[in-house]
Amino acid sequence: MYKNVSIKYALDWTTISLYVILILMGWVSIYGASYNFDQASIFDFSQRAGKQFLWILTAFAIGGVLLLIDSKMYNIFAYFIYVGAVLLLIVTIFVAHDIKGSRSWLVLGPISFQPAELAKMATALALAKFMSAYNYKLKTWKDLIPLALIIFIPLMLIILQNETGTALVFLAFSLVLYREGMQGIVLLIGSFAVVLFIVIIKLSIVPVQVDHGTLGMILGMGLILMVQIIYAIYFARNRQEAFILLLGTVVVAITSYVLNFWFFINYNYVAIFCVVASCIYWMFIELFYRYRKYWFLILFSLGSVIFSFSCDYLFTKVLEDHQQVRIKVLLNMENAPLGAGYNVNQSKIAIGSGGFFGKGFLNGTQTKLKFVPEQDTDFIFCTVGEEHGFVGSVLVLFVYWLLLMRILRMAERQHDPFSRVYAYCVASILFFHLMVNVGMVLGIMPVIGIPLPFFSYGGSSLWGFTILLFTLLRLDAARSERMR
Repeated sequence: MYKNVSIKYALDWTTISLYVILILMGWVSIYGASYNFDQASIFDFSQRAGKQFLWILTAFAIGGVLLLIDSKMYNIFAYFIYVGAVLLLIVTIFVAHDIKGSRSWLVLGPISFQPAELAKMATALALAKFMSAYNYKLKTWKDLIPLALIIFIPLMLIILQNETGTALVFLAFSLVLYREGMQGIVLLIGSFAVVLFIVIIKLSIVPVQVDHGTLGMILGMGLILMVQIIYAIYFARNRQEAFILLLGTVVVAITSYVLNFWFFINYNYVAIFCVVASCIYWMFIELFYRYRKYWFLILFSLGSVIFSFSCDYLFTKVLEDHQQVRIKVLLNMENAPLGAGYNVNQSKIAIGSGGFFGKGFLNGTQTKLKFVPEQDTDFIFCTVGEEHGFVGSVLVLFVYWLLLMRILRMAERQHDPFSRVYAYCVASILFFHLMVNVGMVLGIMPVIGIPLPFFSYGGSSLWGFTILLFTLLRLDAARSERMR
């Protein structure tokens, strides 16, 4: 027998409390970052702290409205919300004004907002709807294709708005797919592609002798061969084949080095030859012994070679000039202390100057003298580090950790797959934002311009994250509204 439980008792008030704590901490940090001696009130609506207060009030109102909606409506209208968000993204491309090189903001009177923030929630709902279908299992590549389309349609539209950083957030949904049954090999391939890209781009400027190839391409091919050897030993469980491949590679490398004294040899071609020859070797074993173990390895290796050749094109032709410079600065390929690296350098100075306990509230010199650009939006965390030091920074990250753990707990206790998948989507998006934003402030991630959830100044991001979280709270409350 079941009885109705009021939503007041069904809500996860711990999560709501953490949400409010983060918002208030962010509001105080925005006040500290944008403090004006002539207009010192935190409620001065002409200043950013005062404006953020209004955004906070509207966010609370939006959250309250979302809690009043019947939880079943989110499931029923999931696809409609997704299609509406996609159409809004398309409209934005054509009607939005150019703001700092991007066309991603819609202006409605005094309000400006980014449809991309709404698209995160809409995509999460669409994924949850599709993956909660009766008897759905994510087991094969065919099952993955429609999910990839759901993710990449808004991602590509946001890229067309020249908001690459926001678009990259949608890659966080891959964590959800992995949790719901996607093979881990997909994540491994993605991770390997990132490592291969970094190695080739970073070391492409390092020559091996003169006109004899680059260290980037040689090490890239070496990574592919290393993966082949590891695969043969640990997955195919055939050490003899792995040893033969290793021995053959060493022989080719030594022979090419010796012959170089008499003939001109490009080591890039030698490295590529080793990979292609290894693929032929695996193909011979596959066909002769019919192991049926190496076709994937062959396709992976050849695909990696093709990707290696495309890295330069992707870097120089696809990425914008300022994005290339940011990556070069991050990889120490270029020193631009007054250019692309200025924000990160000033941010690290601000955080480092805070020491263990910080300089105190409103006493941060780097932030007060406006040395750090975007210090109340994308670089708001440096204000925390300077004014409250290591202790304050750890405290903020601890609250975020508590929130993420609480969301994961909510995800695991859901009986409905729709609510479970959506909860993991929310956790993945928040984790990606937190990791990248704090990472770029510390100089260990590229600067891609995404806000710190519930902390950075701006109504668009605050609304977006509030909608994400409170939709989850409503779905979770439905689980407890009817209980034994």
